[in-house]
Amino acid sequence: MKCRHCKNELQHVFLDLGFAPPSNAYLTKDQLMQSETYFPLRLFVCNSCWLVQTDDYTNADKLFSSDYAYFSSISQSWLEHAENYSSMITDRLGLNRNSFVIELASNDGYLLKNFVREGVPCLGIEPTDSTADVAEKSGIPVLREFFGGPLGAQLASDGKQANLIIGNNVYAHVPDINDFTAGMKALLKPEGTITLEFPHLMRLIEFTQFDTVYHEHYSYLALGTVSQIFESSGLRVFDVEELSTHGGSLRVYGCHQNDTRPTSSTVTELIQIEKDQKLNSLEKYLNFQNRANKVKDNLLSFLLKQKEAGKKVIAYGAAAKGNTLLNFAGVKPDLLPFVCDAAPSKQGKMLPGSHIPILPPAELQTVKPDWVLILPWNIADEVIKQHDYIRKWGGQFVVAVPDMVVQ
Repeated sequence: MKCRHCKNELQHVFLDLGFAPPSNAYLTKDQLMQSETYFPLRLFVCNSCWLVQTDDYTNADKLFSSDYAYFSSISQSWLEHAENYSSMITDRLGLNRNSFVIELASNDGYLLKNFVREGVPCLGIEPTDSTADVAEKSGIPVLREFFGGPLGAQLASDGKQANLIIGNNVYAHVPDINDFTAGMKALLKPEGTITLEFPHLMRLIEFTQFDTVYHEHYSYLALGTVSQIFESSGLRVFDVEELSTHGGSLRVYGCHQNDTRPTSSTVTELIQIEKDQKLNSLEKYLNFQNRANKVKDNLLSFLLKQKEAGKKVIAYGAAAKGNTLLNFAGVKPDLLPFVCDAAPSKQGKMLPGSHIPILPPAELQTVKPDWVLILPWNIADEVIKQHDYIRKWGGQFVVAVPDMVVQ
């Protein structure tokens, strides 16, 4: 296999989680009678450009289907994050009715609705019909396509270049990151701005966030590598912010290479921090498997101990990261009878691989579990705030990553 960016031959395995089904391929009862497709879930690290990436195995259209079940608007904290960003970037760039904003992977309109409300013209590009339908009902124009170089060039030739291109948690999801970047280059107006948000590889390693690895994430990104990818397409990262979202993310600001805006010192400083943390050294990557194994073993020990003690453990959040963790650990309904989730699109289905049923959060009050295992640990505070009532009967919250910790 060749590196998706620099084409260097990949020889070094960063993480091997065995075989697993796509993490967002939730199952109906009828589908339980059919065979389930599993793919290898393995990451390589390129020792040339240091891009961490999944094994080649399948096409994106097999992962992001028309009935894609992830809706961004389900999380209240994410909605607030999007609203704060929209206000900030509108002020920073002076966006108005004469501007044009394009969001790549716009999902259900969780973000662009803020621009619609303020009268800023916008367009969402979103390949999944289930989420695009919701966005269009909110008055957001949506182009139902996968984005890449040809589409970026076509939109540019149609006079639809953007003042602002937004990509929140999509850059890691594209199988051809060079083509995607070239598309942004073509789509961006001469003095336009790109902002991309993605989980920071440095934080993934620091906090053993291996459960953020799943098939839909083709790449795991550090700022130094992203800067290289931008430069290879004639773009430049001129600013960066560190965010708390998804356990530690980056928001990079990009422009054309010849843009007059100077590169912020925060960019060079963070790239140096990555070097100091040895993100450009193989030794940083080769021990990560043992750390992931320890998290898995600790989770299994906890669940088995609670089962032997006659305690009830219920999971909360049918998130992709939870599916990665549960499938890697081999957890089945005998240890976790069901998982609660607020998304109607997931309720009544089963988790892929483990086949654990997904039920509405109201079931917590019926079953009164002793423990609630929060699988999407990145929104643990939000989950605890919404369901703190479990403490009335002595219930407790716990997360498994990076360690088994009672909240």
